[in-house]
Amino acid sequence: MKNIVLKYGLISGLILTVLCAIHWPVMINQHLPEPWGMVVGFSTMILAFTAVFFGIRAYRDKQGGELTFGRGLQVGLLIALITCAFYVIGWEIVYWNFIPDFADRYAAMTISRMQADGASAAEIAKTRAEMAQFKEMYANPIYNTAVTFMEIFPVGLIISVLSAAILRRKSGPAVAATA
Repeated sequence: MKNIVLKYGLISGLILTVLCAIHWPVMINQHLPEPWGMVVGFSTMILAFTAVFFGIRAYRDKQGGELTFGRGLQVGLLIALITCAFYVIGWEIVYWNFIPDFADRYAAMTISRMQADGASAAEIAKTRAEMAQFKEMYANPIYNTAVTFMEIFPVGLIISVLSAAILRRKSGPAVAATA
């Protein structure tokens, strides 16, 4: 299991790294409207996490075609954790070295969007205070890492659960006949 997890985790992590190397500069320089940035971001994650499915399938095939949901989920989550590590490490390098003003940019973008949508002065003031608090918390590397991890892990969890459910197979005559 270890070799499969490492192989597919590295494949997934490398796919994610390459796609993020393209996506992050585009987003940082605001070349895409905000909704499209989220679509591209989540599409990048989903594309990278396809390696979870293939990793679980490779593990199942190595086990003679048998796979329980629990074991498939375990394999998928381990692959997803490696992918998440690539994402977090990549973001931390980019954030601390290239865009340490990310929180300010994010706050400005949020306030600008609220103003364009006609938000009240009270709502904008409340959001400014929340953004100032976020900036202070985001400057803490532990908080920053945790938030970054929680951006991507739910996607990996969902894909791991779905892949394990799709690929599970119990032993028996049906498995032997198809093998």
